Amino acid sequence: MHTVWAQRREEVLSDCLVSPDVFHQMVERLAEFVVPYQHVLETAAGQRNVHLYLQGLLSHLPGKNAEDIVTFVDVERQIIQDFVGTVSWDHRPLVTVLVGQVAARWGEPEGIIAFDPSSFPKRGTHSVGVKRQWCGHRGKVDTCQVGVFMGYVSRHDHALLDFRLSLPEDWARDQQQRQECHMPLAVCYQTRQEQCLEMLDTWRDQVPHGWVTGDDELGRHMRFRHALRERGERYVLGVPCNTIIRDLEAPLLAGGVSNAHPAPTRISH
Repeated sequence: MHTVWAQRREEVLSDCLVSPDVFHQMVERLAEFVVPYQHVLETAAGQRNVHLYLQGLLSHLPGKNAEDIVTFVDVERQIIQDFVGTVSWDHRPLVTVLVGQVAARWGEPEGIIAFDPSSFPKRGTHSVGVKRQWCGHRGKVDTCQVGVFMGYVSRHDHALLDFRLSLPEDWARDQQQRQECHMPLAVCYQTRQEQCLEMLDTWRDQVPHGWVTGDDELGRHMRFRHALRERGERYVLGVPCNTIIRDLEAPLLAGGVSNAHPAPTRISH
């Protein structure tokens, strides 16, 4: 069996071999792709140094930290450190460019806006929003951060459009942690459903779509479903397996009990 697997592994790896020439055109396309994002960066230093940072990220370097990148691109350490962490960043103009590109190239009336909370395991306790909470990545309660993401899917392709960091309520109340992490005063606690609605309200008029989707973490909340209906959105949301449902068109007996067999047509609200 070991010999057979070794032979099969060599066959698979041989199919993965790609000529370096394939990537020459890709680098040129990436350079063109970056230009609109470069132009919306707030500072001249940011616009000037974004290509240096990207060269490091796309390089063969085993580590992509600032120390390794400055050596690779042969500049002073402070230049990359300022670009990555010291200079003020506003990601929203970059997201606006991305949303416009996706909508223009892949948008269609029956496109799908997909919301999904996702966790990121973290060591330590000093990253913003990190705590022991449910970590879907590991399938258990663990130390992690949670992000809420808005994606777009059409027949042409799919892409992530926007995101929010899910800030736990105890983090939002802890003034010492906020100060240590330089958390802006405007950042406050929101439920993940509220974050999804905030992103939807920001982009729904700019992104052609016919449906909103999400998993049962979103679908279990009646207010979230109600908010989507108020906005005229069609939606498909997961619900927990123990959700009680009935046929809304079946007559009710005394006490509000349906005399029909369970029929999962619509969720009662």
